[in-house]
Amino acid sequence: MMATKPLSAERAFALDYTAEADRIEARLREVLTKDLNRRGLVVAISGGIDSSVSAALAVRAVGPKRVYGLLLPERVSSPQSTHRGRLLATHLGIEHEVFDIAPALEALGCYARIDEVCKAVHPDYGAGWKNKIVLEGGLQGRYNHFKLVAQDPAGALHEARLEYRQYLQIVAATNFKQRVRKTMEYYHADRLNYAVVGTPNRLEYDQGFFVKNGDGSADVKPIAHLYKSQVYAMARFMKLPDEICNAIPTTDTYSLAQGQDEFYFGLPYAQMDLALWAYEHGESTATLGAALGISADAAKAVYADIEAKRRATKYLGGAPILMGCSVSAD
Repeated sequence: MMATKPLSAERAFALDYTAEADRIEARLREVLTKDLNRRGLVVAISGGIDSSVSAALAVRAVGPKRVYGLLLPERVSSPQSTHRGRLLATHLGIEHEVFDIAPALEALGCYARIDEVCKAVHPDYGAGWKNKIVLEGGLQGRYNHFKLVAQDPAGALHEARLEYRQYLQIVAATNFKQRVRKTMEYYHADRLNYAVVGTPNRLEYDQGFFVKNGDGSADVKPIAHLYKSQVYAMARFMKLPDEICNAIPTTDTYSLAQGQDEFYFGLPYAQMDLALWAYEHGESTATLGAALGISADAAKAVYADIEAKRRATKYLGGAPILMGCSVSAD
């Protein structure tokens, strides 16, 4: 009997990228004409790997003249994000525009609501300070909880645990950002008779790392079946600029730099990808632990966290619940 190969990224994420890109392109064209009856595609370009690959696949499917790119920075967005977004749009040859959503967020009270919590947690918090929230607990076998990390103008860091209501207020306020961006995407989609492209990868889609009626809203999601590791490989296959292919994933949501592993996943994306693949394919915690260099107990905590996030975020992708008989949307 042949021994099973050790768990590895090479084994888990092997893919014929030529065939897969061709399949996605064909499916996008089919959906656009037969299901959605739209002329083209709108893509919000963040400068990150997921939106870049989604935009490139859209161009391969319908051509650059029928893809419209949106760069939607706000007050705390990294300038590098906008730079990479412009770089990609130029590389793909698509029409695009930069629209600063900060005035809309200011009017909605987004920044004021975040600052209110920051000042309550760190009384000296004020002008020139920066912030982010950090996840702790789940992968250590404890309940997840969040800390507010603030940096004063001199560069010193201050940390404090957030009460649940404080955490909810910050997240609710930052969710304005994704929802305002989506409003702009659908404005242009309506103006052009285009469809909106959603850009989550498989890890984000499976684990609910998106905002309901924000970045979770879209007409098509071309890479939601691809692990982030595969999205990076697809970017290289399509010869996107090196600066984009080598970009480190961030949330680009808080004024302090924040990795997705700090805020949500607990592990860097490559390890989290492998953990999700192992979970979905019935690999033991011992096998996962050996692959990640952690104990079987720690791997068990990773699996428990995957299950917990699936339960907690299941509602995000659901349709509204009707109180009577089902009604056709046609």
